[in-house]
Amino acid sequence: MTVTLNPYLNFDGNAREALEFYHDVFGGSLAVTTFAEMPMPGAEPGPDDANKVMHGMLTGDNDIVLMVADVPPQMTYDPTKNSISLSGDDEAMLRGFWDKLGVGGDETVPLATAPWGDTFGMLTDKFGVPWMVNIVKSQP
Repeated sequence: MTVTLNPYLNFDGNAREALEFYHDVFGGSLAVTTFAEMPMPGAEPGPDDANKVMHGMLTGDNDIVLMVADVPPQMTYDPTKNSISLSGDDEAMLRGFWDKLGVGGDETVPLATAPWGDTFGMLTDKFGVPWMVNIVKSQP
């Protein structure tokens, strides 16, 4: 069972460029999914947004993990707002974190099955810090 805590940075259309820069800095491997490859129901991308990064992940050398995304057009980009991501396969632990972080906070995306198959949710804690929780779908 594992849990990983890592930063999740938001960008205004240049997430891919930033991720490639960080890849040069930290090494490792990249995984990038565009909005066209993983459309969210009710938030399908327009032609100008289809190739923007919905989710990018750098798994760098020395256990460095960095995630990035372009802010979708229906949301306002604010360079001072980024998120902290908790992810892993320890469902009980991650649900416990979710419950505790949500006390006095605001749930923005309910913890539920996401289009990619994992359980995912977003909330802002009582101090205004945005959190994302991704519980990796268990493999049969």
